[in-house]
Amino acid sequence: MKGTLVSAAAAIVCYWVWASLLEWADDVAEASGHAMGAGWFETLLALITGFLPMPDLLWVGMRLLGERGNHLLVLVGAAAWLIIGGHVADDCVSVTATAALLALFAVIGGLLSLVELPGE
Repeated sequence: MKGTLVSAAAAIVCYWVWASLLEWADDVAEASGHAMGAGWFETLLALITGFLPMPDLLWVGMRLLGERGNHLLVLVGAAAWLIIGGHVADDCVSVTATAALLALFAVIGGLLSLVELPGE
């Protein structure tokens, strides 16, 4: 249950940041008259900012809830977020599909949190 809650919260935060920054990048490109290279830096910043916090949020969330040994959740969750989050934030899917994919990520996170690696 803890893994599902942490994954859901992390997905919502990262999705909101990623989608907001991609919208900003689109606005920059549009304001520049779609000149070559306009918005590329902003799009790269959106990608980095939307992806990099995910493993940290998963790890910190699980640690705050008293869980240890969730290395698989952090590693595979980050890879899953790159695929799921990138699809949701960039492809402008419907609200229903967005909710379903974010729920899918939360379920994947919950399943991955069941696998606990031995501690020290």
